[in-house]
Amino acid sequence: MASANSRNAGKNKGKNTSGFKAEARRARIAEQRRAERARERRNRIMTIVASTAILAGLVGGGWYLIDAANDKEQAKAAPVAGEKTWSKLSRNHVDKKVDYPMTPPAGGNHSPVWQNCNGNVYTRPIQNENAVHSMEHGAVWVTYNDKAADADVKALAAKVAKTPYTLMSPDLGQVSPITLTAWGHQLNVTKQSDPRVAQFLDKYVQGAQTPEPGAACTGGKSA
Repeated sequence: MASANSRNAGKNKGKNTSGFKAEARRARIAEQRRAERARERRNRIMTIVASTAILAGLVGGGWYLIDAANDKEQAKAAPVAGEKTWSKLSRNHVDKKVDYPMTPPAGGNHSPVWQNCNGNVYTRPIQNENAVHSMEHGAVWVTYNDKAADADVKALAAKVAKTPYTLMSPDLGQVSPITLTAWGHQLNVTKQSDPRVAQFLDKYVQGAQTPEPGAACTGGKSA
């Protein structure tokens, strides 16, 4: 009788042990599934946060680029500080000297032949009538007198030589050491390092004031 009871107790103990093991396995599996779901939730949240940050950066960067472009356009639209302007300038071709109301001239009747202005630097004075025709094509004319420093003249010549639709020559009749002239616009400065020199060139070389944009700056008068 005792032996039978012992055998039954052993069987029950084995069943209980197996049950405990199965339950433990189920608990581990459930815990692993919960941990996996938690990782998936964290990964989704991190992905959303990263995507939002990237999108915000792209949007912010896009607005920055738009604002920068707008600022540049506004700067180009604004006049250069200290410049003089003239409007309603005549544009007839004439074969005679023209009495211009400003020195150097900033527009008006002019020669049928333009002065070459593809970064041309002239060491001697040129005819006003030819230079005015160049400005009609969108060129900026840089002139200087004997009050300009030699270093400034050299630096300006280097700048002009690298800039299409510009030309440079001495003009002993002008008041300012250095003058930059475009069609209808003129700026006087004392030094080439003046930041307005670059502003004037950037604004008026083939600028909105050009009566004949894209017209040639080569094939004209070369001396």
